[in-house]
Amino acid sequence: MVSSVQGDVRDMGLAGQGDQRIEWASREMPVLRLIGDRFEKEKPLRGLSLSACLHITTETANLVLALHRGGAQIALCASNPLSTQDEVAAALVRRGIPTFGIRGEDQPTYYKHIHSALVQEPQVTLDDGADLVTTLHRERRDLLPNVIGGTEETTTGVIRLHNQAKDGQLRYAIIAVNEAETKHLFDNRYGTGQSTIDGVTRATNILWAGKQVVVAGYGWCGRGIARRAAGMGAQVIVTEVEPIRALEAVMDGYRVMPMVEAARSGDVFITATGDINAIGREHLEVMKDGAILANSGHFNVEIDIPVLESLSRGHRTMRPQVEEYTLRDGRRLYLLAEGRLINLAAAEGHPAAVMDMSFANQALCVEYLAKQQKGRLDPGVYPVPREIDREVGRLKLEAMGVGLDTLTPEQHEYLTGWEKGT
Repeated sequence: MVSSVQGDVRDMGLAGQGDQRIEWASREMPVLRLIGDRFEKEKPLRGLSLSACLHITTETANLVLALHRGGAQIALCASNPLSTQDEVAAALVRRGIPTFGIRGEDQPTYYKHIHSALVQEPQVTLDDGADLVTTLHRERRDLLPNVIGGTEETTTGVIRLHNQAKDGQLRYAIIAVNEAETKHLFDNRYGTGQSTIDGVTRATNILWAGKQVVVAGYGWCGRGIARRAAGMGAQVIVTEVEPIRALEAVMDGYRVMPMVEAARSGDVFITATGDINAIGREHLEVMKDGAILANSGHFNVEIDIPVLESLSRGHRTMRPQVEEYTLRDGRRLYLLAEGRLINLAAAEGHPAAVMDMSFANQALCVEYLAKQQKGRLDPGVYPVPREIDREVGRLKLEAMGVGLDTLTPEQHEYLTGWEKGT
């Protein structure tokens, strides 16, 4: 492990490998690359201080480097103890980006790293799950007057921030990048769908065809997971608490039922609810022998792990990221990746081509906030400006070689008027 003013990483000897992986991901991130090129010429973030709490992956590295090219001074820490790619962290430190993250770090180290990133005294925060923002509000309130705004990457974090704002406790403006159409329609659905199946497959090497797969939650992430599991030949069951989402799942061809019913027949359970105890005692008590439990939500609270431990007479590690719990009646349940984000803990997270759009939104929203310094936005949670979302979509299509129609003056007049009818 290497500790310094520049960061806290496992092994600087991994930096060369990290550079290669960052370069490989960049090939699939043309939109962010174009933004980085413009940033380098215009320096719209010159002198801006950023603290980022994100998954330290190859894709995140490309975001951080694009912001750095724009003139920003940025410190990065991990947003999940099991998502850090140690070689990427080392490569960033070698490039002069203070980076704090070690794969498998314990909880005290995780929060120590958040505090280390805050030493940057940020004007803008970038968060994934709102742990940095929460720490800033609870323990470093002295830094709040300096903050002009922030961004939030994921559903769980946006929920926390809306609740914080509702309680009157959020002290600056945060843009909910997760709510951008070019984020949740693509990152959450296609990225989470593919990477979750990838993570479970790498951890277990199961055959999906014929499996009863239970997906808890039918938001954008759940939709993607269900679709990819079905595409692999699984029989998909969806559990939901929202009637309209449940209805959509039925119309999409899935069986929908309460978790207590699904628990009896499921072979693989994947949670994507953003809430605690989506799988709890009453479900664990009726699951069949050999059931596999995985979580694709941001925090490791969706499966009630303390209850699982209390129901067990022992547990052992069967494979990397696979823990076998033997219950008192002899049934065996298999928990993957300690109940943490399966796609990042057991695989590599979203494909770079998908993160290209999410992180393009991040970069452009940071630029947008930098332009608001003289007239700061009021504290609250804001949507991504529509023009940014559309620009990311346009750039992505351009990079893919896909053309668009444009409205004729007559068509534009028709859509913006009210006089013309039949």
